[in-house]
Amino acid sequence: MNGVVYIKIKRKLSQNTESFWETFQVDYKEKMNVISALMDVQRNPVNTDGKDVSPPTWDAACLEEVCGSCTMYVNGVIRQACSALIEDVAEKKGENYYVTLEPMKKYPVIRDLQVNRSRMFENLIKVKGWVPIDGSYDLGMGQAQDDSVRQFRYALSRCMTCGCCMEACPQVSEKSEFIGPNSIGQALLFNMHPVGKSLESDRLDELTSPSGVSGCGNAQNCVKACPKGIPLTEAIAQINRDTTTHSIKKWIGIKK
Repeated sequence: MNGVVYIKIKRKLSQNTESFWETFQVDYKEKMNVISALMDVQRNPVNTDGKDVSPPTWDAACLEEVCGSCTMYVNGVIRQACSALIEDVAEKKGENYYVTLEPMKKYPVIRDLQVNRSRMFENLIKVKGWVPIDGSYDLGMGQAQDDSVRQFRYALSRCMTCGCCMEACPQVSEKSEFIGPNSIGQALLFNMHPVGKSLESDRLDELTSPSGVSGCGNAQNCVKACPKGIPLTEAIAQINRDTTTHSIKKWIGIKK
């Protein structure tokens, strides 16, 4: 006997309706993850009361913890559903497995486990999280970087804008303008880029605003929640130093 997976989902059929709980069951398969369990439910959306219902919805794309779209709470822990194996995350009772799924709590719910994460992408626009180029022609070999810088930039570049750090951060809320740890990390990533550095002053201007790095309370929850192990606290500390230097230079009239 392989057992049964009971999946309790916090559902919301539209933005304007109340949330409710609904439980489904699927047969357990070895090494199945939360997404594959949800796909089994989707193929046969009958709840544990035997009622045919609309299939639950969620976001997913790559299924290999790269796109960041399947972020949700799995048994109370914010994480990527695609890398959450049932055998690792479920509560097991006898031969059966019990999993509770909830949508992210700091973003508007679109439906069921889908949320609107546009706030994160809007924040990336605020910090100009890109490398400016003039045309798409061959610009030649890039400037060499020290290995330590390159390795740190690579660590920062692994951010997939999944939102786990934002969910874990006590400073991020509907009442707060705090831009969040992921945008701060991405600002530093591009400030360290030989070409991206040309927008450093604009990024530091944004990060010295009321929504900037001063909003960080140094809880360090972001590092614990990040599925990619991105050194967010190091990035925040560096941006703190950079914004202080930037503000002093502006105050005494030094232009970069």
